[in-house]
Amino acid sequence: MAVSQADIDALNKAIASGVRSVTLGGQTVIYNTTESLIKARDNLQAQLNAESGKRRSKQTYLYQSGRGY
Repeated sequence: MAVSQADIDALNKAIASGVRSVTLGGQTVIYNTTESLIKARDNLQAQLNAESGKRRSKQTYLYQSGRGY
């Protein structure tokens, strides 16, 4: 199944409204908890990122402590 941004938006809308049933690709899925909805959304987002070749940028923070010699 190809993942689209519309599928992820539908899950986000369901999470925001507190609804546990979502229609994705013509199939209605009923989730048990909001946590399972969030996991499904994160899974679809990871699939979409893998298909499009996007990666989250990794940020690096550098800290220095001491007197600065």
